[in-house]
Amino acid sequence: MTTSWSWKIIESPSERADRAVLRAIEKGLGQWSEEGSPVACSRSQIQRLIEEGRVTVDETPLKANAKLRAGSLVRVEFPPPRPTEILAEDRPLDILFQDEHIVVVNKPPGLTVHPSETQADGTLVNALLHHIKDLSGIGGELRPGIVHRIDKDTSGALVISKSDEAHRALVKTFAEHAIERVYWALCYGAPAGSGRTTIDTRIGRNPADRKKMAVLKLGGRRAVSHFEKLEEYGIASRKPFASWLAVTLETGRTHQVRVHLTSIGHSLLSDPVYGTPTNTQAKWTALPHVVQEAARALPGQALHARVLGFRHPITGAPLRFEAEPPEGFVRLHSALGEFRGESAGPR
Repeated sequence: MTTSWSWKIIESPSERADRAVLRAIEKGLGQWSEEGSPVACSRSQIQRLIEEGRVTVDETPLKANAKLRAGSLVRVEFPPPRPTEILAEDRPLDILFQDEHIVVVNKPPGLTVHPSETQADGTLVNALLHHIKDLSGIGGELRPGIVHRIDKDTSGALVISKSDEAHRALVKTFAEHAIERVYWALCYGAPAGSGRTTIDTRIGRNPADRKKMAVLKLGGRRAVSHFEKLEEYGIASRKPFASWLAVTLETGRTHQVRVHLTSIGHSLLSDPVYGTPTNTQAKWTALPHVVQEAARALPGQALHARVLGFRHPITGAPLRFEAEPPEGFVRLHSALGEFRGESAGPR
């Protein structure tokens, strides 16, 4: 059954059309068709419906960046939901918290968060569908319940929505940066000084390699990270060859921690994209053999989403989770610990 929503604009909105339509739906403006019930939606869904020609203004297909005017009639047609083709998979999950609205998991390294057109199985979502029967549908059929992501080879805390109401509230929380996210990073070398250091740049696609992200002078999006050095590792009378950092994200851009640390000369150990270990690199050959072996055993970058803190999207209760790092990360950290220098104070 197709559901439609119509909105007679009383006052011209100042924002672009896709945002204005979503905000009007969220505020309860307009009217829903009698044959269907109200549909929870996201901006990406509105944009997709616009691309499909399902959003019209005065019976003319709407463009996402257009401006709406008072007196116009906007109509959105929501097609009936397609049955998901994602198969549930019986694989273990490390669940840190769960109630009727959300679930927080400690994602292992090597696990992609959700399916894509090129990967239909073997993801966190496939496992979630086995353990949890009521995930939010706002993320679409390939991303049920997914509010945010971490890279495939990054481990750590991730929150998933089970209800549409919780999903919308969490999206707003992330958009307002009202969330605590702290990553543990094991990187080459050691930043100078102590205390908290801020990296404030713009991040976007690397113009020389579209598969990578990069710090840009123009374009991209603002990205802000704060880091503190917890420990550094080295041999007496030489510069530290590695360090352990706690990186707090103020924003959440693609590959943000990896790109920011690379930009200051301290890429992550074992990062296959930004810090590939080779015997021609001085930073790699400076590592003791035992550290090299532990780094090679990792599936990817030595990065772990340690802390995730936010207010419950429905009750408002403060929540804070600390995800234990995976075995490979612990082994690498232990190998580095044999060469521990002056500590910045473990946290």
